[in-house]
Amino acid sequence: MSKVSSFNKRKKRVRSSLKKSAHGKHRLSVFISNSYIYAQLIDDVASNTVAAASNLAAKAKKTNIAAAQEVGKAIAEKAKKLKITEVVYDRGAYLYHGKVKALADAARENGLKF
Repeated sequence: MSKVSSFNKRKKRVRSSLKKSAHGKHRLSVFISNSYIYAQLIDDVASNTVAAASNLAAKAKKTNIAAAQEVGKAIAEKAKKLKITEVVYDRGAYLYHGKVKALADAARENGLKF
């Protein structure tokens, strides 16, 4: 047996509970690297990414709360264009505070419902 990190265990636990309660809604997934913040709208039924946003285009290499708010606003605007209003928020293994919360709040302010 291989060792599984607590980060991966937490990510798997959160994602499995979301998929059970999603009821066909798209999933808003968040990934934070050391340099950038990424958000994706994923259709789990078709297993594909519908829309994505990140601060990669700005090339700012900042993962602060302001960058997370910009990414949240961008993903909400892309969802509006695709006529997606309700999503399930997949925070992955990250705790819901700081950048993860800022991204979610910005997406809510711009029209997404969780």
